[in-house]
Amino acid sequence: MIADNRARTLEIIKRLKRAYPTAHCALNHTTPFELLVATILSAQCTDERVNIVTADLFQKYRGPQDFASASQEELERDIHSTGFFRNKAKSIRAASQRILDDFGGEVPNTMDEILTLAGVARKTANVVLGNAFGISSGVVVDTHVSRLSQRLGLTKEKTPEKIELDLQALVPKRNWVMFSHWLIFHGRQICHARGPKCTECVLANQCPSYKKVEGWR
Repeated sequence: MIADNRARTLEIIKRLKRAYPTAHCALNHTTPFELLVATILSAQCTDERVNIVTADLFQKYRGPQDFASASQEELERDIHSTGFFRNKAKSIRAASQRILDDFGGEVPNTMDEILTLAGVARKTANVVLGNAFGISSGVVVDTHVSRLSQRLGLTKEKTPEKIELDLQALVPKRNWVMFSHWLIFHGRQICHARGPKCTECVLANQCPSYKKVEGWR
């Protein structure tokens, strides 16, 4: 195992890039606004479920004007299966109205501005800025990224905000957007929460948790 953590991170990036050349944002979207809505819906919900819901949702609601004009009750029904539908509907309607009122109908592309939208915290902001605008504003930390970063010894922190800071210090900025996608793909295919496939892992000899995780196989 490479002793220097930054050098080891670069090796991890090289291997993940080779293993997952088609890694990408799993939320289906065609515009920054659609990605914003999909990301808000993805809280405590699988990407697969969100994609099922948005397939019809984005046909019914074409942009921020349609969402802002929708009744709370109707939008709740349309997104019900994603969970937490009341808060999500409220956030989407409020964010849509602010986009119309303050940003000319377009999703803002700076961290300070996008954080003023309802339902948007750093994770959502990083997803939209990175994948819709190609802006490396930070590292998206979801459950997969959190779990793998800890197992790989890239951080000892527990909160997404602190994990992100540790990753930003190790991962070159040019890789911030893709690093999350590579870890998410690896987490879904190999490094599961329970029963990780350690013997099939391309990172095995660079992972301090190799064969130490409960249920490894």
